[in-house]
Amino acid sequence: MGEGRMHAGEFAVVVLKIIKHYQEEGQGSEVVQGVLLGLVVDDRLEITNCFPFPQHTEDDADFDEVQYQMEMMRSLRHVNIDHLHVGWYQSTYYGSFVSRALLDSQFSYQHAIEESVVLIYDPIKTAQGSLSLKAYRLTPKLMEICKEKDFTPEGLKKANIGFEHMFEEVPIVIKNSHLISVLMWELEDKSTVADKHELLNLSSSNHLEKSLQLLMDRVDDMSQDIVKYNTYSRNLSKQQQQKHQYLQRRQQENAQRQSRGEPPLPEEDITKMFKPPQPPPRMDTLLIAGQINNYCQNVKEFTSQNLGKLFMAEALQGHN
Repeated sequence: MGEGRMHAGEFAVVVLKIIKHYQEEGQGSEVVQGVLLGLVVDDRLEITNCFPFPQHTEDDADFDEVQYQMEMMRSLRHVNIDHLHVGWYQSTYYGSFVSRALLDSQFSYQHAIEESVVLIYDPIKTAQGSLSLKAYRLTPKLMEICKEKDFTPEGLKKANIGFEHMFEEVPIVIKNSHLISVLMWELEDKSTVADKHELLNLSSSNHLEKSLQLLMDRVDDMSQDIVKYNTYSRNLSKQQQQKHQYLQRRQQENAQRQSRGEPPLPEEDITKMFKPPQPPPRMDTLLIAGQINNYCQNVKEFTSQNLGKLFMAEALQGHN
């Protein structure tokens, strides 16, 4: 399957189930997750059904998540519903989803089934008036790095990967049956004028304030990671200097011993004497950079939408 040609098609029932799952079990920053089912048709990934991961607490020590998924897919197969595992979905809080947990989970899915995607549903953005649902996959470069598990600065530099090359977005096409389309038209007619005007709400301070607060927190995390890496670089440079000075002293001493007709000093294992400092893992820094970029994109999209509303309001006021 060509990487650039792939796109995901979804049935509206999948979108409604994801939204319903969050409304029933997700509150505030709490994340809900579930399994996506479907099939691969040519260059399309058809997502036809889904089911949620149940919420369980520490008291449910006997709960087996894998066994639960197998039983659900077996039950769906018995009633002739598509049961091929094609990925998973997750809700997000103000766009906060770029994390090590998501990376590890998507790698496991994509390593087992190449076409797997993760759907990210943003309920806060959706409440502003437009459905926010995006599909992502790990890029081939990131898949290779995760397979080799080389997250050192040298490994990432050799792979030539940055935060912008970690995830690739897959275009989504949502398909409705004719009956669903008729139902949506009826709901549109029944919706009140007040509900429609709510989408033109010009207040944005709360949303922007929270987004900028999360952005600042991530920038602080990035600053701490930069301090750790700079400390590692200084220690490595200092050790290299000490190693060079030791070798120079040893070379001079051997030259003096040779002039006196004495045998040279015995060979020593330099690596044992000068153990290199442990480099800090750089994957977490890349993920933080990716999340900062995501926050910036969210703020940009939100402000662009609100500017459009402001210009619309100004035009309406001038017309009146």
